[in-house]
Amino acid sequence: MKKLTFGTPEALTPTKFCAGLAYTETEISYPTEEIEFYENARGCVLRLPLGESEHLYGLGLQLKAFDLRGEKIVLRPNADPIAITGDSHAPVPFFVSTAGYGIYVDTARHAEFYLGSSNLRTAESAADEQQTLSTSTAELYAHRKAERSNISIQIPAAKGVDLYIIEGETIGEIVAQYNMFSGGGCDAPDWALSAIYRCNTGWDAGQVLKTAEHFKREGFAVGTIGLEPGWQTRSYSCSYVWGERFPDPAAFAAQLRDMGYHINVWQHAFVHPESPIHDELKPYSGNYTVWKGLVPDFAMPEARAIFAKQQKTLVDIGVDGFKLDECDSSDYTGGWSFPCLAEFPSGLDGEQYHSMFGQLYARSILEALGENPTLSEVRNMGALAAPYPFVLYSDLYAHKDFIRGCCTAGFSGLLWTPEVRDARTKEEFIRRLQSNVFSVQCLVNAWYCDDIPWREHGCEAEVKALLALRETLVPMLSAAFAKYKATGVPPVRALVCDYTADPETYAIDDEYLFCDDLLVAPIAAGERGRDVYLPEGNWRDWFTKEPVANGKFHVETEGIPVYERY
Repeated sequence: MKKLTFGTPEALTPTKFCAGLAYTETEISYPTEEIEFYENARGCVLRLPLGESEHLYGLGLQLKAFDLRGEKIVLRPNADPIAITGDSHAPVPFFVSTAGYGIYVDTARHAEFYLGSSNLRTAESAADEQQTLSTSTAELYAHRKAERSNISIQIPAAKGVDLYIIEGETIGEIVAQYNMFSGGGCDAPDWALSAIYRCNTGWDAGQVLKTAEHFKREGFAVGTIGLEPGWQTRSYSCSYVWGERFPDPAAFAAQLRDMGYHINVWQHAFVHPESPIHDELKPYSGNYTVWKGLVPDFAMPEARAIFAKQQKTLVDIGVDGFKLDECDSSDYTGGWSFPCLAEFPSGLDGEQYHSMFGQLYARSILEALGENPTLSEVRNMGALAAPYPFVLYSDLYAHKDFIRGCCTAGFSGLLWTPEVRDARTKEEFIRRLQSNVFSVQCLVNAWYCDDIPWREHGCEAEVKALLALRETLVPMLSAAFAKYKATGVPPVRALVCDYTADPETYAIDDEYLFCDDLLVAPIAAGERGRDVYLPEGNWRDWFTKEPVANGKFHVETEGIPVYERY
């Protein structure tokens, strides 16, 4: 890894808030002399060389894109990515190349990445502008592709930036080094790897307990019960105080714990005027409110301590999981959240704070949990997030996008769950649950479902079997998380991570490696089968143990195709 400094970097960047940062300088072969840097009216620009055969991946959780070569990606936190623009629950200024390098740009700005942009016009290149008239679409697009020979990065407002270049034989090796740079992957307690069931937001204590008892009695392998917004007196913005639906929260929590459940509670970070910590947080909050609630400046230890004090009242009665919602923002559903022009007492502006909101919020929750382990949910993460035991989820629900997230999250030190909510058919519910079982977090989010959603479709037996299957995967996942912490290797990752020398993997965004030795090829809802590609090596069907030849083939099954390399 090599750090390069251009111009005068900003004082507040993700590395400044990374407690476990571990930089060790090594020699690299990357042609650093070919990097260009200059300031312009919008901030500063980096221009990097791009080889003709390179393929690029990363820049955070991408639900709409996989191979990013030729794309313009703007790293903007957004709850509703609708196209290949870069909008994401978790934008990360780190990308990797099949040419054996990765680059981390240390900025919290909404940087623009032109991943295959046209060459600058120079006097020397003027003669090259005489092109033969294109007579076909193929020729036209050939010219366009030929021009894209570099990467341009615009960093708004900044007058300089630190760049970190990482090299490795495979993309997986590069990603692992990036994760170790941030302090290594997170821990995940075994109990958190069992299935989570999030209850309807309007249910009271009795309804939640009745459902929990039903799962135990009928043998559904659910390990955590999640409560949605209705547990609080106020939820938009939040009070963090138990409401009338839960008149005796300590007794309620004790009953769940006695049944063997862990407890996860929903919240967001916008603090309602009725919250016990509202007035104390005022001096440590931004100058804009959201849903009439304060926006704590979690970059400040004082704000984290005050916020964690209130969350500890939940931890003290047995809560050990949190769902951190609404910490991303959206420009497509009303423009809620604070604006980028907001100011925070730490010195961060709204643009920077949006990019680091998820980690800083999660850090406050970890301070409340103390030594209690967790694997919780969050809707925004960013750079250097691997040490945080928080899994990303989305309000979007396209099944193929959710499968793609299983592939793209691993490029950027992120964890992702393709959660299950409801379904139009029995087949869709089962297909969604199949891919969810083979992810880092098995989450059924029934927050708006009046009843247990699989009852509607009459698939109790199938769901029971899939949740039991998930339990058999817990030891494997536990070992994968231990490896994640020790080496930085993601527990779920795209095929190109391990098989970077195989061009057939460069566009595969619907198969992924699960733990060390399983290749999962989910079948999307509404489809009877799919094409599968197995890279070079020895493979067998994980369920039947029958050998399977590597290469391309078609499979049709009501189950989920899973293959084991041996």
